[in-house]
Amino acid sequence: MTRTVLVLGGGTAGNALTVLLRRAGLAVDLVEARPDWNATAGSGITLQGNALRVLREVGVIEEVLGDGFPFDELGILAPTGAVLTVQPTARIGGDDLPGTLGMQRPRLQQILIDAVRASGASVRLGLTATTIDQDGDGVDVGFSDGTTGRYDLVAGADGLNSATRALMGIEERPVPTGMAIWRAPVPRPTGLEHTQMIYGGHCFIAGCCPTGPDTAYAYLVERNRDRDTIDPSAHAEEMLRLAQGYGGPWQEIQAALTDSAVVNYTWFDRLLVDGPWHRGRVVLVGDAAHACPPTLAQGAAMSLEDALVLAELLSTTDTWGDAVLTEYRDRRYPRVRAVVDASVQIGQWLLDGVRDADVPGLMGRTMAMLAGRP
Repeated sequence: MTRTVLVLGGGTAGNALTVLLRRAGLAVDLVEARPDWNATAGSGITLQGNALRVLREVGVIEEVLGDGFPFDELGILAPTGAVLTVQPTARIGGDDLPGTLGMQRPRLQQILIDAVRASGASVRLGLTATTIDQDGDGVDVGFSDGTTGRYDLVAGADGLNSATRALMGIEERPVPTGMAIWRAPVPRPTGLEHTQMIYGGHCFIAGCCPTGPDTAYAYLVERNRDRDTIDPSAHAEEMLRLAQGYGGPWQEIQAALTDSAVVNYTWFDRLLVDGPWHRGRVVLVGDAAHACPPTLAQGAAMSLEDALVLAELLSTTDTWGDAVLTEYRDRRYPRVRAVVDASVQIGQWLLDGVRDADVPGLMGRTMAMLAGRP
């Protein structure tokens, strides 16, 4: 009999896991809380080689490369816009993949949605799991519409504030790191061929990443503040205020910051479940188990790697229980912890104003580690 998996959450991790499990011949139900399947959420995303390596396994690399903007360099600018250095970015996903690719986040989501649909998985939107009860043979799940289902395994891929994690009785919760980020999609500034970052000025970081031939996303990182004091209708005005004084691509970016509806303000959080990532036959994937500031641009990559490793283990063993789910966590934990710790450390150095911090060294060591297979 075909084994069944319930994937809770239709973001990057959940979508990738669904496609990989379907390819292995497993029956998969994907349940997503948002009726729109997050199809329009977010501005841009930076994907490094290890993320692209997984997207190739998912079978969507051609669409991703065709829709995004690949590059192999990183520019560091002074607040005036003067170029201080242009550094090569390592091709950690392999020589046949770019070191980095920027793309519009809604486009990545749509590509993964299309792949889930094509896989033949059952998809239910606007729904959540409200109860999870299990025995030695399977998991009984109650849903918010009153229906129920029984599965051989449940994967909680429902993000940073995972309801699955809470239902499992895992106590870890995201902790703010003290920083926050403003993001907005913008037209690609003239001559922007790779990510350009400015350290200093009004903000800790002012960055811009190309996401397509005509598009980019801009971001500003500052010390976090009380979100209740920020009027969403004034997001564009506030981001524009913070952007004043920056040169380089920011002259064109400032002119594009007019629509508060597309400007997003988010705190940086740290999350790492230190103990087991499963309870019985319910297991966490992606941001539900770990999350970190985007200072290394590795959040999506870590989630994608989770999906790849879990799908590989589930499709190559006949027994789904503590042993295989412990192996999954043990394979992922050291790598994930290194990324979480490095991402938080870079942010803390900025918060503390450490001028001689070895940011390039830490980044280089982390990227070298990530070049190995997950």
